[in-house]
Amino acid sequence: MSLTILFMPESAYGPTNNSIGIGDILRQRGHRVVFAAEASWKGKLEALGFEEDLVDLAPPAEDAEEQDAGQFWKDFIRETAPEYRKSTLAQLETVTKPIWDSLIDGVKYCEPQLKAIIERVGPDVIVEDNVITFPALLTTGKKFVRIVSCNPLEARGDAVAPVFSGLAADDRAEWDAFRAEYERTHREVWDAFNAWCVEQGASPLPDLDFIHEGDLNLYVYPEILDYTDARPLGPSWHRLDSSVRETEAAFELPFERNDGALVYFSLGSLGSSDVELMQRVIDVLATTPHQFIVSKGPLHEEIKLAPNMYGAEFLPQTSIIPLCDLVITHGGNNTTVEAIHFGKPMIVLPLFWDQYDNAQRVDELGYGVRLSTYTFTDEELKGALERLLGDTELRDRLAAAGAEVRGRDGLRKAADLIEQLGQQ
Repeated sequence: MSLTILFMPESAYGPTNNSIGIGDILRQRGHRVVFAAEASWKGKLEALGFEEDLVDLAPPAEDAEEQDAGQFWKDFIRETAPEYRKSTLAQLETVTKPIWDSLIDGVKYCEPQLKAIIERVGPDVIVEDNVITFPALLTTGKKFVRIVSCNPLEARGDAVAPVFSGLAADDRAEWDAFRAEYERTHREVWDAFNAWCVEQGASPLPDLDFIHEGDLNLYVYPEILDYTDARPLGPSWHRLDSSVRETEAAFELPFERNDGALVYFSLGSLGSSDVELMQRVIDVLATTPHQFIVSKGPLHEEIKLAPNMYGAEFLPQTSIIPLCDLVITHGGNNTTVEAIHFGKPMIVLPLFWDQYDNAQRVDELGYGVRLSTYTFTDEELKGALERLLGDTELRDRLAAAGAEVRGRDGLRKAADLIEQLGQQ
């Protein structure tokens, strides 16, 4: 039975790429896959074989040129970058809350657009990979799938650290203070958004959560990093140990390998907008005997690479990581999961949102090193690099873990579960 499946991912590259990976499997199986992505993705999804029925999250500027995919969040990150030097506690008011405010504005603006899209498309299943509820997706009587492609602390529990905190799992001293500050900074915003969602016909939101559960809930996180021992989830929840798209081009090294290691460095499409930070890391790495592949991001022309490096604005990350010995990352969920999927240790330089949670989890379980993003010393970065590259026992463990994760085939597991829901 052929289904019509409507995907609505967050505009950022991580959730959209995750949805592309799952959607591609469903499309290959003969299902009709439509993307209600944000308008800056125009043409990019169609080129991969999907239908596009796109939404604006804000009124387009009168003199607007065609935007790069995800431009809205790139601009946001550039404007708020000075705030990333603050603690996760301080970021609740100056980063996290403004992100929720901006997301809520987008939800309200595109609500009528989504209703019209759903009427046009007539989906059997609606799949949302985002952190916030869009009532139109819930109130049409269609089967609804929620995908969590952020750190799974998003599904909260008393026995796990609070989401966005980056706090240690085995030290609860600061948990209550962080939760209290989250309540202080977010209660009013949540109350108003919850009331608006109910006015649109949706059920009330879980307290201080900005998104409902689905008929089916999928989350992308490797078992070796997961929190299920401390926070079990209900029967509608299913873990995808990874969800690595198969749509990226092959990659051949543009240089001869030397005797050093090969390292991939990316702060993601958003973090790479902080050119000063990118250049700081690059300048330290330039003094090592290793070779580096650098994802330079949207401001690539402002970033100067060293002779032991190759980089470009866009790189096929899932084709590059398997070639490398280590990954230096901002801790975005996609890159964290992909590093484990391919069995690579990480150095993590978190900036905001769930990146601190991923950095902390990787560090506390021994699969990499979390560094202080803006205050690390040259010696700390180089020391972490040499320590991880020289730890053969860790590299062997990660290689075995990666093989197990790949064998679990999260892409096809997700496609199977979405199919089963649609055929019920």
